[in-house]
Amino acid sequence: MGRGKVELKRIENKINRQVTFAKRRNGLLKKAYELSILCDAEVALIIFSSKGKLYEFCSSSSMTKTLERYHKSSYGLIEAQQSPDDEQSSYLECLKLKSRVEVLQQSQRHLLGEDLGKFGVRELDQLECVLDTSLKRIRSKQSQHMFEQLSGLQRKEKDLMDINRALQKKLEEGSGSSQLWGEANGNQASPYRLQPSRPFVFFEPLVGSNSRQIRNNSQLVQNNAEGSAQNVNAILPAWMQ
Repeated sequence: MGRGKVELKRIENKINRQVTFAKRRNGLLKKAYELSILCDAEVALIIFSSKGKLYEFCSSSSMTKTLERYHKSSYGLIEAQQSPDDEQSSYLECLKLKSRVEVLQQSQRHLLGEDLGKFGVRELDQLECVLDTSLKRIRSKQSQHMFEQLSGLQRKEKDLMDINRALQKKLEEGSGSSQLWGEANGNQASPYRLQPSRPFVFFEPLVGSNSRQIRNNSQLVQNNAEGSAQNVNAILPAWMQ
């Protein structure tokens, strides 16, 4: 079954277009190589993709030499095809362009304030009007740029203020909810509530009443000890006392 005829138009599908480009590029490079080998010809091939990527093939040692040879051949062919009338018209066009360039350069020098010795009052007035008009245009353009920059800065300021207000609102909502949660939990006895810490001390100071009580207790202990000793002496026989 024979292959159908391919319609020559741009492939709309991007993937299909890339695949077709890769296949036909490789085929074209292969054909150029085969032509240079089979026919002993100097072949140079340059391909730029749609994205600007370069693909090239040159049968000689340098692409530059092949391009120089091409330029020499093409320019020589153009010069050989030109008639004397064409040469005369080209020469006249070159003279016109040269004179035009000289006039523009002289006008530029006059605008810079140079070569004004031959100018009269009328020419100087005209030059001043031209400079005033140019200055007004420059100032207008500068004012327009400054106004555009100012408008952009104002828009940025407005956006930043909106963001700031939104963040402040979220912060206030977060602080309000945390405060309500603390008040709701403050009325209930939580088993995880932290007790106030007490300072750790080795000895506590004695108050006057405590010292008095300690002295009374020691005296009472001493009296009890003496009474117990008397009772013991009364119970024991005389030879054991």
